[in-house]
Amino acid sequence: MLRKLTHGIKYLLERDAPGRSLFIYVDDVFIVSYPKSGNTWVRFLIANLLHSEDPVTFLNIEQIVPDPDLQSRRFLKHCRHPRVMKSHHPFDPRYKRVVCLVRDPRDVAVSQYHFQIKRGVLQTGHPVEDFVRDFVAGTVSPYGSWGQNVGSWLIARHKTPDFVLLRYEDLMRDAVEGLAQVASLLNIPADRSRLEKAVQFSSADRMRAMEKEQAGQWASTRETRKDIPFIRAAQSGEWKVTLSPNAAALIERAWGGLMRVLGYLSEPAPADAHQTILDLLGIASR
Repeated sequence: MLRKLTHGIKYLLERDAPGRSLFIYVDDVFIVSYPKSGNTWVRFLIANLLHSEDPVTFLNIEQIVPDPDLQSRRFLKHCRHPRVMKSHHPFDPRYKRVVCLVRDPRDVAVSQYHFQIKRGVLQTGHPVEDFVRDFVAGTVSPYGSWGQNVGSWLIARHKTPDFVLLRYEDLMRDAVEGLAQVASLLNIPADRSRLEKAVQFSSADRMRAMEKEQAGQWASTRETRKDIPFIRAAQSGEWKVTLSPNAAALIERAWGGLMRVLGYLSEPAPADAHQTILDLLGIASR
């Protein structure tokens, strides 16, 4: 009874987090990704692009690029437009302007594994292969499996207006070029010097230094183990030294077609990736 009363009061005062019931404006922009695909880094990149004169930190990133699952309806209602928000949810037809960030699921599994230990969900020494089985089954995240989540966005939105697909690995090689695509979506005139400044201010070293000072205050790390960093390797291909061949094969068997389309297996992605995804899932082309 008390819980319902508290929830009712929060709702009346607009202090509840709207989540999927968020009221969406036509100029809203969403950064969508499966958890541990590099979303925090991309949020910093975009925040530093939008606020080139003000320092972006772990203490204000939630206000600059908020999460509707965490921030209140009152806060989100009064955000400056266009609102740029993060989301880990699978496809939502209401999200019209989207930056879709993807990452090799084998690296996503490694990153999630370490974060679950940091959160205390897993014990140190938990068998990686056991975790990978749960990862493939989609039971480690409330946002479905990697294949379900990423596939939903690609099937519905690939090659549609106002949709930017970014691979984490490509951003690692040339973050300036990737951020330029985002600037275009946001209609921000950004010359190379402004883009380079945003990339520099979002570097892994800079973020690690801020984490050491601010981890105890940031919502995502406040109640987690401090001996394990949130900003870890910040690189691609870590799965090669962390996953056993069998664990990697579990992921490849589950989502080999989608991984191939995205260029994560040895075969190059085909020219018409959208049609190939549809073919893989037996869906007729629209």
